[in-house]
Amino acid sequence: MQPLTILHIALALAALALGSAVLVRRKGTPSHKMLGRIWASLMAAVALSSFWIFEIRHGVGPSFVHLLSVWTLISLACAIYFIRRGNVRAHKGFMIGTFVGLAGAGAGALAPGRALYRLFFA
Repeated sequence: MQPLTILHIALALAALALGSAVLVRRKGTPSHKMLGRIWASLMAAVALSSFWIFEIRHGVGPSFVHLLSVWTLISLACAIYFIRRGNVRAHKGFMIGTFVGLAGAGAGALAPGRALYRLFFA
């Protein structure tokens, strides 16, 4: 496994753990805002790092997963845009959607036959 792939996985695991904590904590507090900024930064790093990972296609180029990374970046930008304009409902929707996408991508990466499945379960 390439070092960038390992970094990508580590960032994603950190984002999953921190995102879980943010979801269960009280919203709107200074700590929520600080942890949310860290989480959004982690998610941006996960998405950006994916653009240089081509193992899934054996070095051939972008895959469907890369489109999800683009959507993640758009979703984070929308969440920031809406919270700065006081639209908490839209902010919440984009943030939860991004978190669900992260969890779904993680679950997909652990599917039988995938590299992470072989790493952890084979």
